[in-house]
Amino acid sequence: MNIKLYELREDEKLALAEVMARLGAGAASSEIEVDAVAHELTLESAGDLRGFDAVVISGRSAMTAEVLDRLAELGVKYLATRTVGVDHIDVACAHELGLRVCNTGYPPEGVAEFAVMLMLIVLRRYKSTLWRQQVNDYSLGGLEGRELGRLTVGIVGTGRIGQQVARILGGFGSKVLGYDPYPSDAARAAGIEYVPLEELYRRSDVVTLHVPLTEKNRGMIDAEAINQMRDGVVLVNVSRGELIDVAAVTSAIEFEKIGALAMDVFADEGGIYHESRVNDIIRNRDMAYLRQFPNVVLTPHMAFYTDTNVNSMVEQGVQGVIAMAEGPGSWASEV
Repeated sequence: MNIKLYELREDEKLALAEVMARLGAGAASSEIEVDAVAHELTLESAGDLRGFDAVVISGRSAMTAEVLDRLAELGVKYLATRTVGVDHIDVACAHELGLRVCNTGYPPEGVAEFAVMLMLIVLRRYKSTLWRQQVNDYSLGGLEGRELGRLTVGIVGTGRIGQQVARILGGFGSKVLGYDPYPSDAARAAGIEYVPLEELYRRSDVVTLHVPLTEKNRGMIDAEAINQMRDGVVLVNVSRGELIDVAAVTSAIEFEKIGALAMDVFADEGGIYHESRVNDIIRNRDMAYLRQFPNVVLTPHMAFYTDTNVNSMVEQGVQGVIAMAEGPGSWASEV
């Protein structure tokens, strides 16, 4: 099998070498060949895929119908993404073309820990504290925080990451509510009390999002949802920026309905996050405006970024392709 891996970062090279060594890839007798490149898979770059059975991408390669049609035309049968989310792939189109698709399910601890870290950062007003220290202002006025263990946290989406967030919050002593269209006993065992979404909004001091992006939940945190929440609610999003109605959230911050906002993701973040843009004009006015608030923390889509997860994403990307090719009974997270 010939696999083309796109978007290879420097920090992924060692993990890929270890995966290839375990597979014996590159050896004369090996049945697995992996060719890795740093650039994204686009319609223009797809021309070098002739003779390849599979591609492995990350989140920056947009798999539109046009690109997928080109892959099928070139004989590609399998597509794996080194991400949990698949909103950058037209999955329905891939299926129509006979392409099999899988994502990765890296360990949930890294993202869950990051989400709780963001809660603590905004609850203890660390952004303002850090700003003051840059000018030797060590006063306390305006920096009084809140204790996480005394708050109720609502988790929207109680999959593996949401459950891990609940376990961590249990150590703080927080009351944990949860909403998910598909409740699970595992989530209940993690300390989550299931309630309707409207009740979660009404009772929670902190609302944290852990759901994939779909057309049904795009912009789910809108004016109507925010109006159901407590005054001064803390909102955390480490999932997808498009879950947030930016205009509604910005207005709620201006009028102090939202007490704090922490987001690791942002709508239209492509070409900004994971790039050095220090000398550039950033053409995302919503991002620039929100960033200036003292009670808003934006991080550059890095909740996933741990050594454990990087290794897991590379391994599962390659192994997912192999597993799909081996057929039913494999561990591939096929979508």
